[in-house]
Amino acid sequence: MARRIIANVLTFIVALGIMYVGVSYLFAPAFTAPSFGFSVWPTGAEADILSVKGMRDIVSGVIPLVLLALGQRRALGWVLLCEALIPLADGTLILVHGGSAAAAFGIHYATTVLVVAAGVLQLQVARRSSPA
Repeated sequence: MARRIIANVLTFIVALGIMYVGVSYLFAPAFTAPSFGFSVWPTGAEADILSVKGMRDIVSGVIPLVLLALGQRRALGWVLLCEALIPLADGTLILVHGGSAAAAFGIHYATTVLVVAAGVLQLQVARRSSPA
């Protein structure tokens, strides 16, 4: 029972956290973007790409919540493991392009660990609750 609660809490943290980030990119991109970790961000019309990132992040949070609400823990676990590739790639791209190592490790790679933990826990809960 405790594992299920921890899995659900981590899933909510991951989902709501990334949805918050997405909303921030939609409504306050100039304020939010510098914390991502790159040293330079686009400005003017080129900054419209930040709205794409915002929507990507919102949808990345909605999908786990829908799967959790539907009780699809096995699918949820696999989706979370797949979604962990996003912050992993983000952190790696920041490092490759000379951005902030602190942001790469402290934000993106830490998020990767949290998302993987939530996914693994959801898979464990799914395995324990499935009929033998």
